[in-house]
Amino acid sequence: MNKSLSLAYSTCPNDTYIFYALAHGKINLGDLSFNIMLNDVEHLNQAAKKGIIDISKFSFAAIGHLMETYGLLRSGAALGRGCGPLIVARKGTDINDLKSGKVAVPGLLTTASLLLRLFTDNTPNIFPMPFDKIMPVVSSGEFDFGVIIHEGRFTYQNYNLECLVDLGQWWESETTLPIPLGGIAMRRDISQEIIRKVESGIRKSIEFAHLNPSQTDDYVKSHAQELSDDVVHQHIDLYVNEFSLNIGPDGEMAIQTLFDRAREKGILPKSDTPLFAC
Repeated sequence: MNKSLSLAYSTCPNDTYIFYALAHGKINLGDLSFNIMLNDVEHLNQAAKKGIIDISKFSFAAIGHLMETYGLLRSGAALGRGCGPLIVARKGTDINDLKSGKVAVPGLLTTASLLLRLFTDNTPNIFPMPFDKIMPVVSSGEFDFGVIIHEGRFTYQNYNLECLVDLGQWWESETTLPIPLGGIAMRRDISQEIIRKVESGIRKSIEFAHLNPSQTDDYVKSHAQELSDDVVHQHIDLYVNEFSLNIGPDGEMAIQTLFDRAREKGILPKSDTPLFAC
């Protein structure tokens, strides 16, 4: 009997690269099939509150709010070093004005927003918006600061902005751990057998992409139309790494540390639910 699951991930190059083989029938999962949806990760974070998607990419900050409904998979995640969100501003801006300035963030449930709150140790004046709108509004002076993610770390200088804080470097200096950005989570009421099959399928999809990168190009670029080939490849090289294949012990410790620190400050709700779906 065919089992169809809803699968949602972002339009960012790392996700379309990771899921290319799964989305195009290159991985044999027997009677499993997927109803695929693509959207901005904050849209996925917000949609997750309804619990209607079976498998989805979420910011780790969002997963921290959804532990009772969703469990994390060990494959498909975005963790790493040197890949964290950046706080940017117009040249000459004083970082000490961060606590009083207007800060554009890529969504209230993003890990970028969570890290900003941990960094400032208070509640800054944050305003959520799509991540691709942040650099223009900071460049124009409408906002004092912006927290940028994804390919923004490669392009912010095009907007005459400078990086004041690399939140990834700050996190690594504080913890010595990789920075957990986003992960793939699955509804806990789905059978363990299916969860394991999906987790394995995502890992095989990444391995397929590594072996056949040229096959993914058209799919990746069709969802990253504003990006140059060079930026697309830099994005994939940075965000698809060994942690994407398997979160592993260091990745698990990084996620747990992020959750623990956020829970101590009341940013995330306390939970004793296991991190992983199986």
